[in-house]
Amino acid sequence: MALLLCVTNTFAQAEWRRVAARDGIRVYARTVPDSKIKAMKAECVLDAGVDEVVALLLDVSAAKRWVCHTKSCRLIKRVSDTELFYHTEVSLPWPLDNRDFVTHLRVIRSESSPIVTIEAPAVPGVTPVREGVVRISNSINRWVLHPLPNARVRVEYTLQVDPGGHIPAHVVNMFACRAPIETFQNMQKVLAERRRTLTADR
Repeated sequence: MALLLCVTNTFAQAEWRRVAARDGIRVYARTVPDSKIKAMKAECVLDAGVDEVVALLLDVSAAKRWVCHTKSCRLIKRVSDTELFYHTEVSLPWPLDNRDFVTHLRVIRSESSPIVTIEAPAVPGVTPVREGVVRISNSINRWVLHPLPNARVRVEYTLQVDPGGHIPAHVVNMFACRAPIETFQNMQKVLAERRRTLTADR
């Protein structure tokens, strides 16, 4: 469920409360007005540079290896080196229907700041809705990358979603607490593998 959640402009109206922590990964939640689904935020420090993390986020084919519960992920359109559209299907346990969504991902850099933001809203109408899969049409997930010394990066990932269909809110919130930890653990492993491969090629 990690990539099925969205940032809202109501975050300032509630305080973040830590709900999980493991391996240096901290997960926070806070209530969203008029929704039973909580907003979530995950933070951690990765042993990788900002450009390495951006490259991984842009590598759609690699998503199945590190994004929790991802069944498939395919590129729809590459607009530029920093903007693309891709389709993801997320596996949920029986008897729940899988969810899918199309993401419009953009890497945002500023000449006045080393911080990099990746906006990734779900957008409707790009691909047909499939029978037996519930379409998520309106969600956002946001990555904010803060470079640190010694080729490390502090990551803030903020997310929230209404997954549609018939899933109890407590089930969604439970997945949302666990998924960021597994996702960041997998992400660190993939980044480490890529760094070793690059070093070996040299």
